[in-house]
Amino acid sequence: GFGAGLGLALASSAFIGSSFVLKKKGLLRLCGRGRARAGQGGHAYLREWLWWAGLLCMGVGEAANFAAYAFAPATLVTPLGALSVLVSAILSSIFLNEQLNVHGKIGCILSVLGSTVMVSHAPQEEEVSSLESMAEKLKDPGFIVFAVCVLVSSLLLIFVAGPRYGQSNVLVYVLVCSAIGSLSVSCVKGLGIALKELFSGKPVLKEPLAWVLLVCLVICISIQINYLNKALDIFNTSVVTPIYYVLFTTAVMTCSAILFKEWQHMVLDNIIGSISGFLTIVSGIFLLHAFRDMPLTPSLLPLFLQPGRADPHPPWSSADRHQSCQHQPLLPSEDKGSQSAEEEEEE
Repeated sequence: GFGAGLGLALASSAFIGSSFVLKKKGLLRLCGRGRARAGQGGHAYLREWLWWAGLLCMGVGEAANFAAYAFAPATLVTPLGALSVLVSAILSSIFLNEQLNVHGKIGCILSVLGSTVMVSHAPQEEEVSSLESMAEKLKDPGFIVFAVCVLVSSLLLIFVAGPRYGQSNVLVYVLVCSAIGSLSVSCVKGLGIALKELFSGKPVLKEPLAWVLLVCLVICISIQINYLNKALDIFNTSVVTPIYYVLFTTAVMTCSAILFKEWQHMVLDNIIGSISGFLTIVSGIFLLHAFRDMPLTPSLLPLFLQPGRADPHPPWSSADRHQSCQHQPLLPSEDKGSQSAEEEEEE
């Protein structure tokens, strides 16, 4: 089950990352033909096969991600979603001629290394394998307290902090998406288990828990989409994306640790490895987004690395080197002369 979940998570990242490139390629082809752009209200992309191929890849990727939660722990599946950003960045530089600077390449390497560390230290065993055990987990007092805290904090962010600080602070709406997203991932995992039992011949459709999870999932996703669109409309995408990834993944890992007890049987080495891998992925995503539009020109390098600026004679070996600030006079020579003249006139 763990290998199947890992494979589905990696396939999901590959399909979702490729879907963005295919859609963008189709839109660029329409722009080159002089058709009305989608940003201007045009719908000519509906006749472009590349756009439909991207949409199909997106659907396959989301389905694979949905199925991955039924086989692998959420602590593993959710952080691996960052690889879709990496796939999209690499394919964009190859097929769309978009710039991937040094910071972006370092970010991609860090994301791969962090994902590898997380996979090697993630919990290998699945704690929930049936709807009955899922129902028992949902009745746990720890999860009930967590869910109540998430709902209360989300309501405060929506109705109190949103009208006051939503237009100026990016954390308000992103925190709403992340907190509600942790509950939606739990619903997805429960529905994935329900589908796995349905395919095995069990009467899952008669279970009220499956329908409750489906309704909760629809509500949570609707709230997420609404407030994520608000955040993207107000703030820059390069700011929203890494912050949302960090907060969303942290909330999901916290919810999984409380609900599914995925970290309960992990040794200290695996816990430290999972946290280190997650922080490495966060660093890679930050470099990939924060410095995406910053070209690394030779003028940004140190002087000894700039071409044509290397000085064979260092300043400390030359005869006309500047004096240290400790040996320089406090006042210029002209000021000293004027000060001595004023003293002679007073005498």
